[in-house]
Amino acid sequence: MESGPAIFAGTAFALFGTGLLLWTGTRLAHRRPVAHGVTAATAGTFGMLFGAAFLTLAVWCFSRL
Repeated sequence: MESGPAIFAGTAFALFGTGLLLWTGTRLAHRRPVAHGVTAATAGTFGMLFGAAFLTLAVWCFSRL
């Protein structure tokens, strides 16, 4: 993979994953709904899971440099 697209994709994945984890954690800490029509446990689990998955993709992209 060329370094330019790898850096762009890794940065995008890292920013989105970090933002998703922070947003989900903040909403759960304040006992606010994370998603409409979904229980807090389910939404929190999926939010944390996908946030970690995006951070893993960022690490993978940066390891390709």
